Amino acid sequence: MKEFFRSITAFEYCLWGGGILAIVLSFFLCHNTDYLNLAGSIWGCSCLILLAKGNVVGQIMSVIFSAYYGYVSFTTKYYGEMITYIGMTAPIAIAAVVSWFRHPFQGKKTEVEVATPSLKKYLIVFCLSVPVTIAFFFILHALGTANVAWSAVSVLTSFVAVSLSLLRSPYYAAAYACNDIVLIILWSLAAAADREYISLVVCFAVFLAEDCYGLINWLKLRKRQKKERAHPFTATEGGIPSENDS
Repeated sequence: MKEFFRSITAFEYCLWGGGILAIVLSFFLCHNTDYLNLAGSIWGCSCLILLAKGNVVGQIMSVIFSAYYGYVSFTTKYYGEMITYIGMTAPIAIAAVVSWFRHPFQGKKTEVEVATPSLKKYLIVFCLSVPVTIAFFFILHALGTANVAWSAVSVLTSFVAVSLSLLRSPYYAAAYACNDIVLIILWSLAAAADREYISLVVCFAVFLAEDCYGLINWLKLRKRQKKERAHPFTATEGGIPSENDS
């Protein structure tokens, strides 16, 4: 545990702490009294910092966040978000937990091995995303989902993001950043009718910043891991190099 906290940089502490501060301030300034939303937002903020570090605990936390966010979406009749996170994001995230546990970098339990998926795998993800999005659009339309077009776009970005996370690709964070933008729009529309949802707009703005950092950090992790695999005996942690599952 001490080793983990020492591995977090000053910038990461600032990003993490600043995000939590922004979420808490927006919650109370908007006179929000739903403390479950506050706890879930702080949980999600912490989850993304761990994901940005390539820590499997963050992936486990994302499964729990999916259930929480599904509940929040249900209460606001954003059935698309509810179905997406509970019926799609959470199950794939569970599979990602297994994948991350099976691929620690050089035996480090706190750092997943960053992969470089083949072009074929990327194409499969994007090809699958089309029928999934179309199917969800009609389901959501039939359920009378609010802002169904944006909800469908959210399905698309969520599916791509969680699938790339399963593949351990750095670009999972870019897809989640796109999803964050969609969610900022969705909750801004909800906030226009009820100001208490402004706190969720701020929450996903914080998530956007953290996911952008996650992309940058995972690209750095991939570069460093590549060097350590090439020169295993000069790595600080030592150990037997593991192959990158591409």
